[in-house]
Amino acid sequence: MEAMGIVHISQENRHTVFAMLAAVLWLGNISFNVIDNENHVEAMVDEGLNTVAQLVGCTVDALNLALSTRKMRVGNDNIVQKLTLSQAIDTRDALAKSIYACLFEWLVDQINKSLEEGKQRTGRSISILDIFGFESFYKNSFEQFCINYANERLQQHFNRHLFKLEQEEYIQDGIDWAKIDFEDNQDCLNLFEKKPLGLLSLLDEESTFPNGTDSTFADKLKRHLNSNSYFRAGRGNAFTVLHYAGEVKYDTTGFLEKNRDLLHLDSIQLLSSCTCRLPQIFASNMLMQSEKPMVGFIYKLGGADSQKLSVATKFKGQLFHLMQRLGNTTPHFIRCIKPNNLQRPGIYEQGLVLQQLRCCGVLEVVRISRSGYPTRMSHQKFARRYGFLLLENVASQDPLSVSVAILHQFNILPEMYQVGYTKLFFRTGQIGVLEDTRNRTLHGILRVQSCFRGHQSRSYVKEFRKGIATLQTFVRGEKTRKEYAILVKRHRAAVIIQNQIKSKLARKSYVNILKASVLIQSVTRGWLVRRCSGDIGLLNSTKNIEGTKGSAADEVLVKASVLAELQRRVLKAEAALREKEEEIDILNQRLQQYESRWSEYEVKMKSMEEVWQRQMKSLQSSLSIAKKSLAGDDAARSSDASTSVTDDRGYSSELGSEINKVLESNGVRSGSRFLGREMSAGFCVINRLAEEFEQRTQVFNDDAKFLVEVKSGHAEASINPDQELSRLKQSFTLWKKDYASRLQETKKILQTFGSDAGSTETIKKKWWGRINSSRR
Repeated sequence: MEAMGIVHISQENRHTVFAMLAAVLWLGNISFNVIDNENHVEAMVDEGLNTVAQLVGCTVDALNLALSTRKMRVGNDNIVQKLTLSQAIDTRDALAKSIYACLFEWLVDQINKSLEEGKQRTGRSISILDIFGFESFYKNSFEQFCINYANERLQQHFNRHLFKLEQEEYIQDGIDWAKIDFEDNQDCLNLFEKKPLGLLSLLDEESTFPNGTDSTFADKLKRHLNSNSYFRAGRGNAFTVLHYAGEVKYDTTGFLEKNRDLLHLDSIQLLSSCTCRLPQIFASNMLMQSEKPMVGFIYKLGGADSQKLSVATKFKGQLFHLMQRLGNTTPHFIRCIKPNNLQRPGIYEQGLVLQQLRCCGVLEVVRISRSGYPTRMSHQKFARRYGFLLLENVASQDPLSVSVAILHQFNILPEMYQVGYTKLFFRTGQIGVLEDTRNRTLHGILRVQSCFRGHQSRSYVKEFRKGIATLQTFVRGEKTRKEYAILVKRHRAAVIIQNQIKSKLARKSYVNILKASVLIQSVTRGWLVRRCSGDIGLLNSTKNIEGTKGSAADEVLVKASVLAELQRRVLKAEAALREKEEEIDILNQRLQQYESRWSEYEVKMKSMEEVWQRQMKSLQSSLSIAKKSLAGDDAARSSDASTSVTDDRGYSSELGSEINKVLESNGVRSGSRFLGREMSAGFCVINRLAEEFEQRTQVFNDDAKFLVEVKSGHAEASINPDQELSRLKQSFTLWKKDYASRLQETKKILQTFGSDAGSTETIKKKWWGRINSSRR
């Protein structure tokens, strides 16, 4: 399962691996029933058998047949032999072990394929071999036998590199060296590998005999190997081997069964007939391994089945392949020491640790390292590494001379090193002085170089930054000028467009206001003209009629005080008009203070426009009512032209009544009526103008006061006071011009009345003279 975490496996293969593991576990739950007196059995059809058949992809009958029978070929005939209980159990266990072993090899192969890609690209690899070491338990079986044999072979590889090769290197390089003896385990390896009387050879030989048992194997070992110093016979089926690490006692019980690996052809055919892909691969691999030789040995075919390789032979071949691969690499060894057998922290058993150090050969390694020269370096490498430390230039000398000069300069003692043919050999700690000096020198050189390079880099960066800043300034200036030119063009275009739009809107607003003002003025002036023209027409018509009659009668004399009173009232009206104009100027000054905020209240004053429109409608209705009243008055005057005319409109004038009384007292009735009508009409026009002036002034004051209160916050209204004040100013200005023009017209009329009054005074004098003369 750890392998599946390393290599990528597809989802389908992952499920198949889990199914194979589950099938191995369920195979152990299959049980058998005895069917006859000869102890022949068949598998019990239960949950275990059904589950295994479903997991591997075969039928229940085929699995039952493969576990309880065996096919044998005798001549040209095939014979089916029923298995006993022990044979069926061995077949079942052999199938489970084979599936598990094939699954493990398949996973390892997948891992190797994934790792092979990196090796193909680089041509190099790093391999880690993790072993526990020698094993010695209370009962040691075939598994411990194979493990300890592998450890013996690995220990010899360790000894060869640390003892043999190192000492041989000293001798070959011509240094003064006394050879150190160490314990070699080659004789123990010969006990395992010697032919034909080795442990492995005798085990394979006994495994081939049909009647061979564990006891016969133990007896054969005692007969042939009793003379070997590394072998000791034991009681019963036991024997002892003197390994490099110590004595290990083995029990031969189960050796032959485990070595034979009883997987018959029927089980292989069962796996090949499965629907799952992995069992088919396992079966094809088993058939290929049974047909090819291994490690130079050729096994003959015989009997009912082909003679397969034993487990010990397979293990030996794999071990030789491993050792060959280790021989082609540069080995590095790490020894792990077990501090105690209790597997608890903080406990250090001295005897156990010392035993492991002796068994692993660590003490010999330490002794060789202390007496030998662990640090070695070739002449060329030493001169190249430390040659720059010399005080004088020795570049032209050979590497050996340079190396010797370095050793003399640093006063390294002769007994601390030796000069070989190709290398220099140093004892422990001697090369450290040179390394410290070299590191300090290199550190100083690097410090100087770093300072110089830093200064150079800073100067370069400074100049580079100046150039960048200049270039950026120029580029940004050009960019800013272009952007500013574009903004200026846009601003000018926007100003032109705004001017055009604003002028168009202003002209349109001015035209609308002008049209509305002209319309209001025309309506108002028409109403006033029609109203005044009726009175003036009445005066003129009355004057013409009475003039014709005066030709027959005496002319009516009018007091000059009446005309003076009218002129005084006109002057008073003009003075009042000037005062109002001054008040208007004061208000205009106030309006100028709010002109900057007129645009904020434009929307809110629309309601005031509706109010003005309603007022205009009321004025128009008043005009219509006045027209109707004037029409009624004209009709009344035409019916009563020969009789005395009274003032039906209700315009009473003290001056008119006085004139009528004077005229009546003097007996001039017709003239007084005529002049009374003229005076009454004049007073009517003046009174109307004064009333209109007072009314408009009061309305303007009220509106201006209300807008000022809204502006100051003393009153609340949803209007724009600044804009409404502006409109109020414009309307009042237009009305003032209209009022001034009508006042001028009234003055002209009164002037005509003044000239008539002079003629009337002359008539009065004549009339008065006639009266006096008649009295005389």
